[in-house]
Amino acid sequence: MKTYTRQQLALRNGQDKPEIWVAFEGKIYDVSRSRLWKNGKHYEHWAGQDLTDELVDAPHTANVFDKFEPIGQLIDQ
Repeated sequence: MKTYTRQQLALRNGQDKPEIWVAFEGKIYDVSRSRLWKNGKHYEHWAGQDLTDELVDAPHTANVFDKFEPIGQLIDQ
């Protein structure tokens, strides 16, 4: 699986590039096709970020990521 840095992830925010990506538990997901991530925003969350710590406040479980195929691995650099 291809690896991406946090800086590369940040560019996939629906504004800087057409891709809308988010990370969760070290995996990166392309949520571009989700109507809930239109323009890179989902309620108070922005794409291009690691949302692992945000899940605790979400009204859903981590199973929401089962709808999306992981496209990469988030690495710290």
